[in-house]
Amino acid sequence: MKIIYNYVCTIVFLFLFAINANAQNVPSCCSMAATVEFAMLGNDAAFANSHVAPLPFHYIAAKGTMISFKTADGKDANAFEVKADKPTNNYLFVFHEYWGLNDYIKQEAEKLQYELTNVNVIALDLYDGKVAATPDSAGKIMAAAKEDRIRTIIHAAITYAGSKAKIQTIGWCYGGGWSLQASIMAGKQGVGCVMYYGMPEKDVEKIKSLQAPVLGLFALQDKWITVDKVEQFKKDMKANKKEITVRMFDADHAFANPSNPKYNTDLAIQAHQLAVEFLKAHL
Repeated sequence: MKIIYNYVCTIVFLFLFAINANAQNVPSCCSMAATVEFAMLGNDAAFANSHVAPLPFHYIAAKGTMISFKTADGKDANAFEVKADKPTNNYLFVFHEYWGLNDYIKQEAEKLQYELTNVNVIALDLYDGKVAATPDSAGKIMAAAKEDRIRTIIHAAITYAGSKAKIQTIGWCYGGGWSLQASIMAGKQGVGCVMYYGMPEKDVEKIKSLQAPVLGLFALQDKWITVDKVEQFKKDMKANKKEITVRMFDADHAFANPSNPKYNTDLAIQAHQLAVEFLKAHL
């Protein structure tokens, strides 16, 4: 009986040890990186269902062209570039929402270049050519996108712009979070960041390295990028003497997404005007 008792105790111990080890390997909501936390939403059915599939849309570019540039991992990165009419060191990196670099984003890139004039606009393809047409496929692509690869693409874009480039960033949803991350990565070259309902950064050390002022455009009814998360981000930014302006709209997540057929037209226009004024002020 003693041998059986010891055997059972050993099995129970190993079982509990395995559970504890696995729990330690899974980041908690409080400790995981902002990029990881948002990527996990790709497997959230409620999040996917909150995004209506983009309406069919084909855009014929007036100025922009697709380009590619080498990345440090030996691959090529893709982007849609809209150059200024005259040479300039002003750059705006545009980050697509979780659908990918579709024609809506290309249209938005050309619109921003037209409004800002003295800036080269580069809409980065974070999905390496993949574009989603349904919420289900978008969630899968977003969840499968590797953070290391995305950061490699952004680093390559910064190199492409050049050491003298003054870089601003803008993005929606998934791209809103990456807009902030890109501005952090740009260091002293970062001069302005606009993030539409993207995941705020929680790592204070990363916030300390941010040089660019931030305009955050968020939604009061957002169930994922919640008011509490936004308020904590504001608190951390101000505690580290970083410039931030936040505007909360009485709307839900994705209210201004250019590919969302249910977006709020009036609030989208207001948010866009704020974004353009901010970008112009920090060129």
